[in-house]
This record gives sequence, structure tokens and C-alpha cells, in this order.
Amino acid sequence: MNAVVPIIDEPLVETVLVVPGMHCAGCMAKVERGLERMPAVARARVNLSARQVRIAHHPALAVPALVAALDAIGFASQPRSTEAAERGSAVRPLLAPLAVAGFAAMNVMLLSVSVWSGAEGGTRWMFHWLSALIGVPATAYAGWPFFRSAWSALRRLRTNMDVPIAIGVLLATALSVYEAATGGHAAWFDGTLMLLFFLLTGRALDAMMRDRARAGVDALLRQAAPGATVLSPAGGLDWVAARDLVPGMLMRVAAGERLAADGEVVTGSTALDRSLLTGESAPVAARAGDGVHAGTLNLDSPIDVRVTAAGPDTSLAEIARLMESAGQGRSAYVRIADRAARLYAPAVHSLALAAFAGWMLAGAGLYQSTVIAIAVLIITCPCAIGLAVPVAQVVACGALMRRGIMVKDGSALERLARIDRALIDKTGSLTLGRPVPDPAALAPLSADEAAVALALASHSRHPLSRALAEGLTALGYHPAVLEEVREVPGYGLRGLWNGTPVALRRPEGAGRIAVALHIVEWPARLIGFTDALRPDCHEALAALKQLGIQSSILSGDNAGAVAQVARQTGLTGQASASPRDKTDAIARLQNAGHGVLMVGDGLNDGPALAAADASIAPGSASDVGRQAADVVFLGDSLIALPRAVRAARATLAVVRQNFVLAVGYNVLAVPLALFGYVTPLIAAVSMAASSILVIASSLRLVRAAK
Repeated sequence: MNAVVPIIDEPLVETVLVVPGMHCAGCMAKVERGLERMPAVARARVNLSARQVRIAHHPALAVPALVAALDAIGFASQPRSTEAAERGSAVRPLLAPLAVAGFAAMNVMLLSVSVWSGAEGGTRWMFHWLSALIGVPATAYAGWPFFRSAWSALRRLRTNMDVPIAIGVLLATALSVYEAATGGHAAWFDGTLMLLFFLLTGRALDAMMRDRARAGVDALLRQAAPGATVLSPAGGLDWVAARDLVPGMLMRVAAGERLAADGEVVTGSTALDRSLLTGESAPVAARAGDGVHAGTLNLDSPIDVRVTAAGPDTSLAEIARLMESAGQGRSAYVRIADRAARLYAPAVHSLALAAFAGWMLAGAGLYQSTVIAIAVLIITCPCAIGLAVPVAQVVACGALMRRGIMVKDGSALERLARIDRALIDKTGSLTLGRPVPDPAALAPLSADEAAVALALASHSRHPLSRALAEGLTALGYHPAVLEEVREVPGYGLRGLWNGTPVALRRPEGAGRIAVALHIVEWPARLIGFTDALRPDCHEALAALKQLGIQSSILSGDNAGAVAQVARQTGLTGQASASPRDKTDAIARLQNAGHGVLMVGDGLNDGPALAAADASIAPGSASDVGRQAADVVFLGDSLIALPRAVRAARATLAVVRQNFVLAVGYNVLAVPLALFGYVTPLIAAVSMAASSILVIASSLRLVRAAK
């Protein structure tokens, strides 16, 4: 029952419970409402794909109280643990009941051929009882998932979508046994088994989609190193499991090993394969002072890495959480499905009772009235409506995930589909956020000047120094031999080259990102830097324009830097925008009726990412940026923007089509059942077929992320 916990002024804690009994939007709504009625629960959000609920609550509320609250509304649960996270397939428990229902249905239908062909007397009686011998135990076994769910709800004086199904199956089976015992003409063992077969088929397909959505998370987590070799204070080497690593430990990572934690390279240099995290196959150089991440593969040489984040705090774990949270949010279509699911049980029971009473008053008799009521119970299942949104979102999120685009909330796809304006931050969003030397500035350097500049730059970890060193090395230059090199904070680097003072420092009044190379009695050289556009930037912007989305730059950078990128991209731009300026710009567009997409990566973009109708951040964004964004794309290519929009629009179209299919089915099928034109067998086949049709429609989104 609900625990009364005083509201205390403490930070909220988060608990994740595994709830395997959730199957539809109705279950989702019941779990969230049931938990949010608890005084100490701030919010509860279900991930139907993972069958989990994430609960933000006050520390005084114990986990057993949350489990008890869910049990009170008919859902068994347990805290997520490593064992729970490494759960088996959701499809496997359904395979045996599905096989039994299908095999038994085929055999009973073969036996029914003689009955439908006109067998009479003892022959018909024999075939009815043979059908009963197969059908009754097969129905009990194959229907157990539905009977168990229905009983769990009823014993708590509640209903769910499985209650009418269970009642229909039990009534049809009982009526069939009665027909066999009394020598009646019709028995419905084949109908009940066909119903269970198609219901289990739909549920298995749904579970398959959820398994596929979780497969990426499981595969990602399996790539993490199980542990690391750690240098002890005494100088020895110890193997420490990944879960026991803590910040400050010094890992020794051999060539060919994956990193078990995030950290900073202390000694050594190597090349890293970061494709697991970014999707980029090109190796990335790593030297002392560079940040490295769990899951990356050390390719070349041993390095020592000081741990900065381990376990659930690593970048790999954060990406896994983003992937796992892709599911169903509080979109308009999910709310429609929730309301339909809540109304379903009382509406179906009322319709079936009305059909029975109406036909009894019309003189049809108890038998015919019962058959029609059973058909109404069976044919009106809203599984198709309940699956219309979640299956489409799960399939689309999985398709995007395979292209390196992580959707944190399935409802974001609905919002993303409706945007017509895109505001894009400059540094780190339109550009890579990594300055590179301007080739035109390097061309005038002599070989000696380039060698001196490379030698000075190699002594600093400043981003411009590192970029200059990489640029000159790529051109084939080698560093000169310098003496007495030292770095002066805020000024630059100084040294002696063959006794001549040399310096690499920040220029005065350059008006752009640059460094100045000074060699006494030589002309000073100004080396400018550019921030390269992201790969496929022009293609991505052109694709957004084709989609009817007008893009512009909204940046906190200075006017000169923004103007340069604006010229390169052909976009208009607003420079020197504060976080308030950005949210105000978004509000103006929203008030004018536009759907606004914000693309940003920095701390100052957090409020704008949260204020926009939809938001996207690159994987290189700040923690605030990644948390505030609805979608995170890995890798460098900006083509992720139009790809996400196209997938979102395709998803919204499929969701609408799914609702048309589900509602259209009920509009046609229910009147036919009420007027007695549908047998329980036909009702079983048509109801299950509507669910399979919705799932098949959603499967078109497997290729949505083109």
C-alpha cells in the first residue's frame, strides 16, 4: 500500500524497478499513475521496451514500499540488478505456448473437417470428444499467460486487457465442452486455440521488437572491459574488476586492451579505436594529458591512465542509459492509447452483456445469445490500439540507434516530426569545435620557422598548441632542438633556438583565433586557426531545407567567428547570444506558431535545448547538453539531423496509419459481431490479425533511418 513519507528537503534519489508484467499502454499508464499517487514519489516513467520503471523519489521512501505499491495494483516487480539487467529474451517464454496452440489448432481443425462436412450421430460425437481431448489441455497451457494476468488483476478488484480475453476463452471452451457432452452441432475448440495462437503470435512479435531494442544496449555493455591492471602504491600490479575501480587509480592499459574506465593519459602515447563510442573507424592519437573513455581500444602502445570516472559514471554507461531510455514518452498518441486501454474492459463487458441481453429478448435462446456474446468479447480486443504507438516508436528508435543516433524519449519523435525551424549553435555543433591551423597561414612558413613552431607547440597542452603541432606534423615537419622552453600562463611559450630567443604567444588585436610566432630578428608570423565544419554539413543543411526546415545560426561566439561560418554555410546568424537570448529567440518563434529544433552542445545551450520543441546534441557535448537534449548523435557527421527528422516523420505517419487500422477494424468488426454475423473462430482470427497487421505496419520503420 502507499507509504506515507514526510516530504523532506533532500535531493531526490532514483530507483529502477523491473516490471515484467507490463504489456501495453494501459499497463504503462497504471504503473505510472499508481506510483505517482505516493506522496514521496516525484515522478515515475515507464520504459515499456525494457519493462522497467524509473522512479524519482525522496530518500526516506524505501524500495520495498515501491515494490509493494506496484504489487497492490497487480504488477510484480523487483529492483534492477546486474542479474536483472542481463535478463533472457522476452520471446522465449512465449515460444512453447505458441507452439502448443498452433499444433493443437491444426489438429483440431483437421478433426473439425468431418463435423463441418456433415458428420452426424456417433461420428460427430466422437470427433467432438477427440477435439476436446486435444483442445482443453492445450487451451489451459497456451492460455496460461493470459489467465495468470487476468487473475492477478481480478484478485485486486481491477481489470486489464487480459480479463475479457480470459473470459472469452473460458466461455468458448466451456460452451464447446457442453456441445460435445450434449451431442450439439458446433464446438469451438478450434476457435479458442486459433485465438490463443494469434494472440501469442502478436505478443511474441512485440517481445521480439523489444528484445531488438535492448540488444544494442546489451551488446554495448558487453564491449566494456571486465577490469583493469592497476598500479598499487607499492609499485605492484593488481587486477581490479571494473565495478571496483575508483577515481584516482592508475590503470596500465596494454596494446590490444579496452579501457575499463574513463580517465586521463598520464604516461605514454598511442592510437585509440573509438568506433564503439563514436562510430568513427579512424584511429585517434592519445598522449599524456588527453582524456580517454571506457570501451575504447588501445591499438599501439602501453599507456598509464589515471581513472576519472568508473562504473555507472563512464561515458559508455551514459550512452547505454541513453539507448535504454529510448521508448515511450507522454506523447499525444500514447495518451490516446492510454485512454482507450482504460475504457476497454468496462466497454467490452458492457457490449457483450448488451449483446447477450438483446439477443435473449429477441428470442435467440441461451445458446445463440452466449455464442454472440463470446464473439463480441473476443473481437473487440484493443491490442492493436495499444500497440499502435509503442511498437512504432521502438522500431524507429532501434533503427536510429543502429545509425548512431540515440533517442532518449520516444515522444521526442512526435515533436521532432513537427519542427519547421532549426536553430544551430556554431562551435561544436555546426563545426567540430576543434581548431585547425589555416593552411593559408602555414604556407608562408620556412622550414626553420615551421620546425621552431612545432617544437614550441609540442611543449604545451593548450588546444591551439596541440592543433598546431598536429597540423605541422601532418605536413611532414620535424621539431627543432630548443633549450630552456617554458610556458607562461596567459602569455604563451618561450625558449632558445641556437641561442636565439623564440616565442609562440597570443597576438594582440588579431580579431580571430590565432597565435604569433616570434623569432628575434625575423619577421613575426601570424598563424590563424579555423574551426572546421562538421562532415556533410552542406549536405545536411540542404536536406533540412528540402524537408521544409529553415535553418539559422544561434551562437554565443563573437560576430566575426559567426560571420565566417555563416559565409561558409549560407545561413543567417545571431552572434554573442547569451542563454537568455537563445531561449527568447526560441520563444519568439514558438509564439509565431513554429516548431523549433535546437542543436547545441555547450553548457550555455542547456536552457535552449530544454526550451525548444525538440533538441539534438552531438555526443561530444557537455554533460548538461547531453542530458537536456532529446536526441544525441555519435560521430562527427551532421547528416544525423535530417536523418532523425525523416525517421521522426516516418514514425508519425506510421503511428497515424496504425490508429486508422486499429480503429477501422473495430468500426467494421464490432457491429458484425453484435448482429451475429461472426463466429468465435472468425472473431479470434480477425482480432489477432489486427494486432499482427499493426506490428507488420510498424516493421516498415526498420529502414526509417536512411
